[in-house]
Amino acid sequence: MKIKVFNNLAAALTCLVPALLLSAQSGFAGDFASRAILGFSADGSRFAFEEYGRQDGSGFPYASIYIIDTASDQWTGGSPFRVLVEDEASSISDARQKARSNAAAQLAAITEPGTINATNQPLELPADSKRMAARAYPFTPPTTDSIEFRLMTRPFPGDEFCMEFGGPAGFTLLEIATAPGKSTRILHADETIPQSRSCPLDYHFADIVTYRPDGAGDLVAAILILMERRGFEGPDGRYLAVTTHLAP
Repeated sequence: MKIKVFNNLAAALTCLVPALLLSAQSGFAGDFASRAILGFSADGSRFAFEEYGRQDGSGFPYASIYIIDTASDQWTGGSPFRVLVEDEASSISDARQKARSNAAAQLAAITEPGTINATNQPLELPADSKRMAARAYPFTPPTTDSIEFRLMTRPFPGDEFCMEFGGPAGFTLLEIATAPGKSTRILHADETIPQSRSCPLDYHFADIVTYRPDGAGDLVAAILILMERRGFEGPDGRYLAVTTHLAP
């Protein structure tokens, strides 16, 4: 192997930067959606969030708005509101505006931002992306009440298209007991892989968002999960949400 020797730092950087740029371009071939927390209805019965971006391969901008019944953990009628603008020249803002227009009737009830108790950004390197914990309430001095969740993944049978990349994968979401008298609960456990996920490869925590209607009763929680799935040019990132009511 031939080793290059540089007489000064500037010369070394001149050679190194193009190589790093090439590596970065080839390493981020897929598209990871951005997300926006839209919030809850006043009574806590609905939760909404948005994901948006530009497709790998086609370059088309897209946006999706998800509205979820927090009691049943199911999409509400008409949700998700998906928009794909099949024009590379269009902006992501165009797709987002169209999605919000399509969802306007249901979004009218989403009036409460809730509290983002914990968050991981897509480029962040958390110590453990399968565990997320936070304080339950923003009291001063800090309360000792806490909430904690764990993700477990397991393989499922699938077609060759997906299995050659290590998928499909499903997940189980646990609420961990953090106080005496409480028990660990299974909030979600995949029995099959929904067709809407395409070819899922892995899952990571994104956000814990909570809301307490009228400041009393159960704490409504939405746990956002980043799903990696096989894309056209590399892994893509999309978001799922699991909603539940946490006893005080």
